[in-house]
Amino acid sequence: MNGFLSWVKQLQFGSLLDTVLIVAASLVCIIFHETSHGRVAYWLGDDTAKRAGRLSLNPLRHIDPVGLVMMAVLKFGWAKPVPIDMRNFRRPKQGMALTALAGPVSNVLLSAVALLLRSALYYFYDRGASLGTVITFLEYVAVISAGLAVFNIIPVSPLDGSKVFAAVLPDEQYMKLMRYERYGMILLVVLMFSGVLNTPLTYLRGCLLDGLQAVTSFPYAVLAHFFG
Repeated sequence: MNGFLSWVKQLQFGSLLDTVLIVAASLVCIIFHETSHGRVAYWLGDDTAKRAGRLSLNPLRHIDPVGLVMMAVLKFGWAKPVPIDMRNFRRPKQGMALTALAGPVSNVLLSAVALLLRSALYYFYDRGASLGTVITFLEYVAVISAGLAVFNIIPVSPLDGSKVFAAVLPDEQYMKLMRYERYGMILLVVLMFSGVLNTPLTYLRGCLLDGLQAVTSFPYAVLAHFFG
């Protein structure tokens, strides 16, 4: 028993809580991102994601272990691609682009909502409410979701940016790009682990968060105006 108590005392519960919050925030961002892909595809006439169970809120249906670790460590990462059959779209290339774009756009919106809630809760936190953990969680959601958004606009398969970029190509060039799509993941992993993308992605994420923060900070001021 004494040995067990000594081990417990050595644990850094602050770091453990941070880890739990980061993983939880990552899962929220993954689910929002992937279900947005599937939902938009469904609206455009393709029910492949729905039949595959990818509209589910169960994170196990969406997570890629490597991508989740990358999100938890670097705040950039990915999930398992949602299955899409572009033949079910009335305009295949455009439908594919809209479905792909839904992911990054949904993450921008999620980040904005998290910052809005953070601003509102900070008013009560400044006045003694015990909301520190919730506010930290919302901050992680905002940062990770913004990171997921900017990471996925990279035009390298299987990221969403490659689908959007492909939509503006002529059909012949589009088919050539699709033939090399399977090599995209290898290139992506090399770029990530080499650190080449860290600086530009961090800069873009910071710019996005600064912009969102500028337009989502008003709840604190509104609450202070009405309640003092």
